[in-house]
Amino acid sequence: MPWYFRLLFTVLLVMFFVLQYRLWVGQGSRAEVYRLERQIERQQDRLTEMRERNEKLRAEVQSLKNGLEAVEARARLDLGMIKEGETFYQVIEADDAAPPAR
Repeated sequence: MPWYFRLLFTVLLVMFFVLQYRLWVGQGSRAEVYRLERQIERQQDRLTEMRERNEKLRAEVQSLKNGLEAVEARARLDLGMIKEGETFYQVIEADDAAPPAR
């Protein structure tokens, strides 16, 4: 086999390994593409959650602007307010971890 065939074979073999390295490890490699796809999926999931949260907040703002029932419900839940003439009862649940009193 002439020397230039060996040289050509060696050059082609080196080029093959360089291209394989770029394919599996270098910039734009399969591993990087996989990592970026996972990152895109996480960001899309987060975006979906944020859109749902924004929609709920938008609906709550609309209900607070339009009706007194939402304002009343908010006052009852957040501030513990009651209407005039109502009786307030507070129920305290027993702690399951504590032994029963004798």
